[in-house]
Amino acid sequence: MTGHARPRIMGIVNVTPDSFSDGGTHFDANAAIAHARKLVEDGAHILDIGGESTRPGAEAISIGEECARVVPVIEGCRDLGVDISIDSRKKAVMAAAVRAGATMINDVSALEYDPESLEFVAETGLPVCLMHSLADPKIMQDNPVYDDVVAEVMAYLQGRIAICEAAGIPRAKIIVDPGIGFGKTVDHNLSLIRALPSFAALGCDILLGASRKAFIGRLTGEPVAGRRVIGSVAVALYGAHSGVRILRVHDVKETRQALQIWQAIEDASF
Repeated sequence: MTGHARPRIMGIVNVTPDSFSDGGTHFDANAAIAHARKLVEDGAHILDIGGESTRPGAEAISIGEECARVVPVIEGCRDLGVDISIDSRKKAVMAAAVRAGATMINDVSALEYDPESLEFVAETGLPVCLMHSLADPKIMQDNPVYDDVVAEVMAYLQGRIAICEAAGIPRAKIIVDPGIGFGKTVDHNLSLIRALPSFAALGCDILLGASRKAFIGRLTGEPVAGRRVIGSVAVALYGAHSGVRILRVHDVKETRQALQIWQAIEDASF
């Protein structure tokens, strides 16, 4: 399988006190901006800035609180020369983020959570990432069940793409994310990652967000999220090989180095 363009790297900036991997580390706006700058130096093409944790069991927060967390960080990152993605389920937060300089929308509810978000995204003309999740983050990992996880996630995303297109969002602006870890068991996650090439049939770029997630810990016996870097890079490389266009990661430098070597091997003449 040769000739893949190297995927774009999306660096994660969690401005939350309770995210699963780095919650609280960058909760202060200045710390988050400094972290974002470091991610860009390390090779991030996109910054994904979120103020509401969507880890399993997470509680929802108010619009005001979410805006207060993300807007100063987006404003502080506007001059970094990369795309800025707002990771939110709420139209009011998306709108405040776009005013502050966000150039992309990443919604873990695939524009379902907030009934006003669909029309808003269509009006902006910005790219949007639609993610599959079985349920609200608070309960999504309680007992996820599928008859055929790949077929069901594909069908869901296909349906959301159709709804977005009907609302005036062109397919070329839509990115799909199978939602690794969002209402999925380890086996579900592995099945989806293995099936990534088949998601190309949806006609949209694919985003993969598997960085440091619990399934890597379960497979490797590593309980600490921050020590799952190597496992995360392995998944990222598998994703790159499978046609993923955006890799959402915590560890930008390590992912970039792995991709550079993979690309050099792919491009080698023989």
